Amino acid sequence: MAAESGFRLDRSEPGTLAVSGTLGFATATEALRVLNEALRAGGRARIDLAGVRSCDSAGLACVLAVLAAAGERGQTVSLQHVPDGLRTLARVSGVEALLLAA
Repeated sequence: MAAESGFRLDRSEPGTLAVSGTLGFATATEALRVLNEALRAGGRARIDLAGVRSCDSAGLACVLAVLAAAGERGQTVSLQHVPDGLRTLARVSGVEALLLAA
């Protein structure tokens, strides 16, 4: 699924949701909706962020909200290939442990 604003979600690899493009103010609402729908549908336990080319605080909030919603459903979700920029933003924001726990 692609949004005009640059967010893309690829579901072709079993068990994995591969995110690419931009996670930011322009895409976070759509990304949150699409990721939560895909995780609620089941069969996915990993979010691969290797293709994320840029992320701002709204993108970080989106990732954390997806992890929190999955946790509330009792679903364990892991993150793969978290971009350095997202890690740095999480560290500066004091939430890096939340990303590393996933």
